[in-house]
Amino acid sequence: MIRNDQEMAATLERIRHFQAQLAHLRKVETNPVNYRLSASGFLAEIDRMQLEVREYLSVPSVEVTVSD
Repeated sequence: MIRNDQEMAATLERIRHFQAQLAHLRKVETNPVNYRLSASGFLAEIDRMQLEVREYLSVPSVEVTVSD
C-alpha cells in the first residue's frame, strides 16, 4: 500500500521500468507462446501497482496524513 507521495513516485517509476522491459521483450521475443508466458507476469505486476496508485490517489491527502 502506498502511504505517501514519495512511495507513489517510486511506484510510478517501477511501473515505467516494467513497461520498458515489456516493450523490449515484445521486440525481441519471436515465439508468441513464450512472449505471452513472459509478459503475463509483467502485466499482472503493472496492473497491481496501477491499482495501488489509483487507490492512493482516490483518497484526499488530508485523510492519508491523518491515518498514518
